[in-house]
Amino acid sequence: MNTLSPYILKAIQELGFQSYTPIQELVIPKLRSGKNAIIQSSTGTGKTHSYLIPLLERFDSSKSTLQAVISAPTKELARQIHQFTKQLIQFFPEEIDLRLYVGGTDRNREIKRLESKQPQIVIGTPGKLLDFIQTQSLKVHQASMLVIDEADMTMDTGFLEEMDQLASRFSSDCQIVCVSATINDAMKQFFQKYLQSPIHLSIKQEQLTALPIRHWLLKTKEQERLPIFHQIFDAIQPYLALVFCNTKESAEVVYQAMTEWTKSVCLIHGGLEERKRKQIIQRIRQNEFQWIVATDVISRGIDLESISHIINYELPQDVEFYVHRSGRTGRMNQDGICISLYGYENDQYLNLLEEKGLHPTYVRLLNGAFEDAPIRNQRAKRSRPTLEKAIISKQVGPKPTKVKPGYKKKNQAAIVKVAKQIARKRGTRP
Repeated sequence: MNTLSPYILKAIQELGFQSYTPIQELVIPKLRSGKNAIIQSSTGTGKTHSYLIPLLERFDSSKSTLQAVISAPTKELARQIHQFTKQLIQFFPEEIDLRLYVGGTDRNREIKRLESKQPQIVIGTPGKLLDFIQTQSLKVHQASMLVIDEADMTMDTGFLEEMDQLASRFSSDCQIVCVSATINDAMKQFFQKYLQSPIHLSIKQEQLTALPIRHWLLKTKEQERLPIFHQIFDAIQPYLALVFCNTKESAEVVYQAMTEWTKSVCLIHGGLEERKRKQIIQRIRQNEFQWIVATDVISRGIDLESISHIINYELPQDVEFYVHRSGRTGRMNQDGICISLYGYENDQYLNLLEEKGLHPTYVRLLNGAFEDAPIRNQRAKRSRPTLEKAIISKQVGPKPTKVKPGYKKKNQAAIVKVAKQIARKRGTRP
């Protein structure tokens, strides 16, 4: 950190940063070289500051032209990056023209402002950025750096075509940085087209699983989830709990039920209008709620502090999203708990989860308290003695060395007797 400019150093000290995270230690020195890069790390590891710090280190205040563009897949994430950038530039001696471009604002007014003066740093969503580029209002060919944050989420949510058109407008010597938790096939094609000889910067999986998070799995036993979730609600006292559902419909059902249990609950998903979502996130940050019911719209990127519990009412379809969801807790070295409901249909899913190095604790609820439960495949792995072995273990007396008259008949009768005893215990016929 001592190698940073005094303005950035003062800003991060003001924010309480005492040392770099592992991904920041790896990324910050490398991005200063100006090479194209792929940054791969999970949620909550400090990826945003890992590219913002070198971006601002290279910033030239003497140039009034556009120098850097940052793209984010959601308005909430774009606003958060904008806020982080404002914090980092607060002590710069010259004022930096930093602008945020997301939907829901006065388009004509923004275009008119762009025509009179270009910003130095721009942060926005792909659709909005491309709109200004296509109208030739935003002069991105002058930029020396393009950052695509949450690149996998960007391309999964239908922005691949927009990103293709957007990236093609930048100069060939522009540094392109893709920040992502995972890398899919669509991204690989994008990299081949626009990132010449990129450096791949990632942290090892074991570092991702070293977060202070306890992973608890609670079996539904093919019962209705809502009553089981109500038991979880009664059993914990979270500082702030985030309840994840896979669809806005199930999120609505859970939220409506929870409004009967507590007043300290809010709902947020992609179906809510932008103004409403913005208001809810602001109220969450003001600690007005203890429970948040949400879809994956805030599973990544949106930084909500002090989340003590993550509850997966439904496991996400993609195992990677389990990592993203659980990564909302266990931050800043604070302990976190991730509780997930699972059923028989999730067996293969849990195998994949364990292959990623996440070894959860299987729990059950008894009298309002959590206790350890047998692992889901314990019965399958346990070697059950065959009927023949069970009979042999119950033979009456030692095996005779000399066969007496009638021995075989008596021994067969003893075997049948033991077999009947075992059958009665199992509730089956011998």
